Amino acid sequence: MRKTSSYKVMKKTVVGITVVGKDREGIVAAFTNFAFSRGGNIEKVNQNVIKNLFGMYLEVSFSKKLDVKKFDIEIQKLARKEKMDVNTHHETNLEKNIAVFVTKEPLCLQTFIANRKSLKGKISVIIGTEKSLEPIARKAKIPFIAVEEKNQTKAEEKIIDICKKYNIDLISLARYMRILSPNFVWRYPNRIINIHPSLLPAFPGASAYAQAYERGTKIVGVTSHYVTENLDQGPIIFQDSFKVDPNDTLEKIKSKGQKLEADTLLKATKMHLENKLEVRWRKVHIKSK
Repeated sequence: MRKTSSYKVMKKTVVGITVVGKDREGIVAAFTNFAFSRGGNIEKVNQNVIKNLFGMYLEVSFSKKLDVKKFDIEIQKLARKEKMDVNTHHETNLEKNIAVFVTKEPLCLQTFIANRKSLKGKISVIIGTEKSLEPIARKAKIPFIAVEEKNQTKAEEKIIDICKKYNIDLISLARYMRILSPNFVWRYPNRIINIHPSLLPAFPGASAYAQAYERGTKIVGVTSHYVTENLDQGPIIFQDSFKVDPNDTLEKIKSKGQKLEADTLLKATKMHLENKLEVRWRKVHIKSK
């Protein structure tokens, strides 16, 4: 067994590689062999196929100094040869670029902007399905781009280009009312955080507050989780709750819940940016100091 000093482990370079494209034989071998030939050690590998769409995430570590620029150029040559869309994500101590996706509910976005100085990252762009929240972004002097394309495939093509332009490391869905396809989600594994208005796995899907109200629940909560192709079934990051008064109306419950949603999404985002989270076997583990 190879022995590695703790010093080298601390200093190793880790590169995340996402590969997305039409499914066919030989793709896994092509990219794992590429990593091995550059002296990399495969730390994680995950692959999925849905309706002839192939997605793979490789996490590769290098114990020796890596020429990041050269590595990226060479892997893009391989991507063109294999006709796959490939992105690399390098874990560094540099300020992370955050994209906030929105629709028309303002509270999550307002909370993010009000607390942005406490984030170990920069809100680089706000992407909306409509222009309702553009004035909030303009006031905060953050670029706002509306992608109003109704066809989700075409909309995601535009969003992918925007995320590449702003070199996005993390995406927070601040009440973003569109379902992201595997073609998009697989490009940002464990780097898209969503908020759901219930204590998952209870009351998944739409109208969670109405379901809770109708069932007469005594506690209502919210869940922040990483996004996967399985909608509300991604690894849970953080949950919080509030008590329901017997006299609370549905509107009162929604009001309480929306405030908690914003706070919970912000907390989960902070935890990610502070490198406190690790996903193992579909569960989120809080790293010890």
